[in-house]
Amino acid sequence: MTKGLLSVDEALDVLLAGARPMRDIEEVPTLAAADRVLARAQRSTMDVPPLDNSAMDGYAVRTADVRSPGARLKVAQRIMAGSVGKALAPGTAARIFTGAPIPLGADAIVMQEFCAADGEHVVVNKVPEKDAWVRRTGSDIRKGAQILAAGIRLRPQDTGLAASVGIQSLPLYRRVRLGLFFTGDELVMPGDPLPPGRIYNSNRFTLNGLAQMFGCEVRDYGIVPDTLEATRAVLKRAAAECDLIVTSGGVSVGDADFVKPAVEAEGSLLMWKIAMKPGRPLAFGSVGGAAFIGLPGNPVSSFVTFLIFVRPFLLKTQGIAAVVPRPIAARADFDWTEPDARREFLRVKWNDQGGLDLYPTQDSAVLTSTAWADGLLDNPPGHAIRKGDTVRFLPYAELYR
Repeated sequence: MTKGLLSVDEALDVLLAGARPMRDIEEVPTLAAADRVLARAQRSTMDVPPLDNSAMDGYAVRTADVRSPGARLKVAQRIMAGSVGKALAPGTAARIFTGAPIPLGADAIVMQEFCAADGEHVVVNKVPEKDAWVRRTGSDIRKGAQILAAGIRLRPQDTGLAASVGIQSLPLYRRVRLGLFFTGDELVMPGDPLPPGRIYNSNRFTLNGLAQMFGCEVRDYGIVPDTLEATRAVLKRAAAECDLIVTSGGVSVGDADFVKPAVEAEGSLLMWKIAMKPGRPLAFGSVGGAAFIGLPGNPVSSFVTFLIFVRPFLLKTQGIAAVVPRPIAARADFDWTEPDARREFLRVKWNDQGGLDLYPTQDSAVLTSTAWADGLLDNPPGHAIRKGDTVRFLPYAELYR
């Protein structure tokens, strides 16, 4: 590790130790539960399927009645999905459709492609094996089995699974209330005039989008004037209304950096220099009952540090069990011959040959690199990369979940 700097993993350990999982739980209709975090494990109160049923359109038969191809059976009944047939008498067949319950006595389904209708009879041209195309009771889910674990963000298929066993509503953690504000008298909103020396506030849009992507209830306090009084006032308001406050810029020690003294006046603060590139300055503390994370102001640094630090903090606060992103092994199709002494998060993109290309400019002010990229390459300190090397790739698809 670079002398005097905290490693990424050391900083993460401190951050996550300070993350308090959400305690407030609300019952939400299953239909509205997707993308929310499940507070308690769910078990099935029923077998799925609840009855033996047909996996195909065809004919339900007794295998004892079909000893050889060409067996001719009377079609005694017709069973549609949603209806229940009568017991199947020996020497008869039942016309049956996918999902329909298997009649008592039948032990196989013959697909309709292997049958020929003949008036009130059917000719079965294939000898079935016992249980062919029969879905047995409980073959998918057994009554009492756990179907969903606590601490997962529910996907659409998870809510569908809950609905399949009759769960009407689910216990979910309350959404995290995340407050955002931005410091810097140089910042201007798109649509307003851009005087010389001013810049548009891209971080407001990037961080709002990231917070919403993680299911937060976002409270945006806008651009705060560069004064201690204004910064303290918005901090107090945000601390009363939010679980977590995230800022970009103003956490250094310059004459116009008022976030640091404001947080120290209203709460407590740890200031770190992280051995990472981009994004060396980072602040962590608390104001009132809210946690505080101060990100650097450079747009790429703000974006990367949100994903590396705020993301896992948020996930743990939301009650999610697994917060560490899973890198995938990928091939570098470039050379990186002058690595930094700090851990680097390089902006890279998949190419048509299945490898990764590097954005030509890795400057922390070049936001274009984040929009061009498909994710971040997690490169160890001082590690040179040669074309063809296997590297650790963190795709946005993994970092955004």
